[in-house]
Amino acid sequence: MHRLFFTLLLLSLLPVASCLSDDSPKPFNIILVFIDDMGWGDFSCFGNEDADTPHIDRLAAEGIRYEQFYVNSPICSPSRVAISTGTYPQRWGITSYLSNRNHNQARGMEQWLSPDAPMLSRQLQQAGYATGHFGKWHMGGQRDVNDAPPIQAYGFDAALTNFEGMGPKLLPLTLKPGQGPEKPGRIWHHAEILGEGYRWMQRSEITAGFVEAAVDFIDEAQQANKPFYVNLWPDDVHTPFWPPVETWGDGSKRQLFLSVLETMDSQLGVLFDRIHSDETLRNNTLILACSDNGPEQGAGVAGPFRGYKTHLYEGGIRSSLVAWGPGILDAEGRVDDSSVFSAIDLVPTLLDLTGTAHATDVQLDGESLPDIFSAKGQSRQAPIYFRRPPDRDSFYGVADLPDLAVRSGKWKLTCEYDESDVQLFDMETDPGETRNLAAEHSDIAADLSSVLVKWHLSMPADNGATYKDPPRKPKTTKKK
Repeated sequence: MHRLFFTLLLLSLLPVASCLSDDSPKPFNIILVFIDDMGWGDFSCFGNEDADTPHIDRLAAEGIRYEQFYVNSPICSPSRVAISTGTYPQRWGITSYLSNRNHNQARGMEQWLSPDAPMLSRQLQQAGYATGHFGKWHMGGQRDVNDAPPIQAYGFDAALTNFEGMGPKLLPLTLKPGQGPEKPGRIWHHAEILGEGYRWMQRSEITAGFVEAAVDFIDEAQQANKPFYVNLWPDDVHTPFWPPVETWGDGSKRQLFLSVLETMDSQLGVLFDRIHSDETLRNNTLILACSDNGPEQGAGVAGPFRGYKTHLYEGGIRSSLVAWGPGILDAEGRVDDSSVFSAIDLVPTLLDLTGTAHATDVQLDGESLPDIFSAKGQSRQAPIYFRRPPDRDSFYGVADLPDLAVRSGKWKLTCEYDESDVQLFDMETDPGETRNLAAEHSDIAADLSSVLVKWHLSMPADNGATYKDPPRKPKTTKKK
């Protein structure tokens, strides 16, 4: 379907001889599957008993399942910036989901990620990789923001996206009860302004379309004798839920979500099977799969953790990471429940393991952690910092959400911008964040809140923000 498009892009890419010395790390292929709005407990290998995800489960059974991996924001756009650049997204003015121009400006946000950001894709491309992005982008080019840079400007040879990115895209058609297939509904009608090459197709088939394009791209990279880096970022399992009609069941939100989850797993399995069936690819490809943030309330689940998408509690930021690569990982079927690290650490780690030079003009916030892929495991030394989206001081019925959070060793602390409302949790004994130990360990709480607020103040301030959180309701005393 997309073979001609990608063939034309890759015909000019001749095999690149490695400039690495014989004793240096060698390039290997990388596939990053970044799922949208999936909870920590939604893969069946992470405990979901209501749905089966056998293709992801197979990766985990043959690879490593990480239980203390974090993304760097509880909402999509900044989370995607972090995993793409190895830096905190606040550095680039992407602090919540990218929306229309006025909404972005009101929240003090940039309209798109600067192309000067230290993209993992660009650094690998410069080292001789074929680089492709297939799926949701949401780092610029959405709603009425139609002058954002194309995805190729960020170090990709080829791209196919959805309604939240510039360039060729797959756009969703939907079926409703009683609506015939010849008259499907359209959502995001105006996405045509975001680049040529759009194609309308059933919403339930879009992930399969991205998978097909990714497989074609991998085939072309193999023919060009080039290592490849592929982003496969489905819009699943984000609302609205439109699984195949025959899987709707009772039509409840939860059932539709589970059906989308199982359909996505089956569609991703086509790519996984392609890699697994080819001995060359199987021995030289690393697959990473996780979610960009926590689940939407009433759809996915966060396992034993508190909170949802947009929250700085564990349910919003702890993500179910699975790594597979028989020829790369020094482990098989292992559950790593001790390594504490985050998405920003993946960029320097992958650069070092592939022998790729780091960008010299930007200091990464991530740490290189090569032993996360070994039986030893490895944790980040510096704390992991978080700041809530500026438009999410309350969400899903939870008021006064924490402004800031930090994970350091076994400790997790949350507080407000002014260092008030401190909550301290022991993640080893209380991963569900039910017992505030700030009074009992006041010295630890004081130290962590101080460094957390210091980090917050070191980040760029919201640029000209006019958006204000809804005022907090004053506490009142009932009259007798």
